[in-house]
Amino acid sequence: MLDLLSSFIGELRTVGLPVSTSETVDAARALESIDVADQSLFRAALCATLVKSGDHMSAFDAAFDVFFATRWVHDDLSSRTGNDAATALETPSPDGASPSPQRSGREFAEQLLGALRDRNVRALRVGAAEAVARYAGIEPGRPVGGAYYLYRTIRQLELDEMERRLIELSLDGASDAMSERLARDDAHARIEEFTSLVETEIRERLVDDRGAAAMAQSVRETLPEDIDVMHANREEMAQLERTLRPLSRKLAVRLARRRRHRHRGPLDLRRTVHSSLSTGGVPIDVRFKPPRPAKPEIVVIADVSGSVASFARFTLHLVHAISSQFSQVRSFVFVDGLDEVTHLFAETDDPAEAVERISAEADVVAVDGHSDYGRALSTFVERHASELTRRTTVLILGDARNNYHPAQAHVLERVRAAVKAVYWLNPEPRSYWNSGDSILNLYAPHCDDVLECRTLRQLEAFVGGLN
Repeated sequence: MLDLLSSFIGELRTVGLPVSTSETVDAARALESIDVADQSLFRAALCATLVKSGDHMSAFDAAFDVFFATRWVHDDLSSRTGNDAATALETPSPDGASPSPQRSGREFAEQLLGALRDRNVRALRVGAAEAVARYAGIEPGRPVGGAYYLYRTIRQLELDEMERRLIELSLDGASDAMSERLARDDAHARIEEFTSLVETEIRERLVDDRGAAAMAQSVRETLPEDIDVMHANREEMAQLERTLRPLSRKLAVRLARRRRHRHRGPLDLRRTVHSSLSTGGVPIDVRFKPPRPAKPEIVVIADVSGSVASFARFTLHLVHAISSQFSQVRSFVFVDGLDEVTHLFAETDDPAEAVERISAEADVVAVDGHSDYGRALSTFVERHASELTRRTTVLILGDARNNYHPAQAHVLERVRAAVKAVYWLNPEPRSYWNSGDSILNLYAPHCDDVLECRTLRQLEAFVGGLN
């Protein structure tokens, strides 16, 4: 059991869940105090000791189902009553061989419909096992994902037609709108439950064939903080939105704590020399001046064209959400024209609302609406160079794809000479840099660092290190 638990925790860490050694010990001790044969209690104990965020539950469940799912053990057929619908659904052979040809597919479908109508869980589990044996066509050793086998099985079962018949059976002559709505929802829920049983059966067979570690890798789920912002779908974007608020609170606390615990300021030469008189002039006790609680000024210059707009959106949101940890935050957005949008964040307490207004109100198109970093940086320097100080940190967000316009890299050199630091955050993979119309190599020499920043985890690591 300890080896299996260790492998399971290793998978969680691979996915990205922060599981410490002490939490591993807590999980092992929790299992000593429960009946490990009770799977729901077993799952709850591991969840309570290993998971710290609701956003991580989906990844935990996927790994748990692979490492700890147990094949459902069919009771002896002789122990079932004659009225039990499960007696009609034959148990398929454990090796996944084809079911007995004595019953046709139509007869199997009718008996499955009866089990769905009665919500007979035992019969539905047997039915799911037989459906997989009949229709999935699982080939041992073939590296095919479970989704493919699930699709093949569901297509053959014609569950849409079965759902329609369930609705008819449930209505039993009733025709009012409320009854139809309830019947439709109930039938859909029953079909979803059965589909979940089929998916579980397929996963268990694949685990038997490939092993838990290999199967876990194929069903591994990406945590919200590791989703590639550039390629996120609608559902993943919603996950990112939900993750941003707690992330900003955590970052603000971390920055405040680090600033509060910064014990040393610059060397206090006068006090060091004075204290060394008691040791014959040897400066054993080095004294420092009290630290100045200085906060950096942040200037964000973000490309909001095309697909990089989603990355700029999340970065602007996060930086302004923790703006209390900086002495000043100013934001500029551009395509081929540049506009300051700091006032949009000042007019609302919700950074997400300000970000939404940027796309509607910011004046970012000057010529043809294609990214022009040279023009945008030149405009920024012309209007705001005098406002930059040695306390200013400049963040440039974009992929440096300049659509073959002049780079004007000397403008960025001028910015770097006037400020504390310049960082370039690029949401593209490093392998894409300086390919096609990307001219990042022309800007990089004038930056303190150029970073790949494609996920919230990478963004958190960077922003958390600003000082």
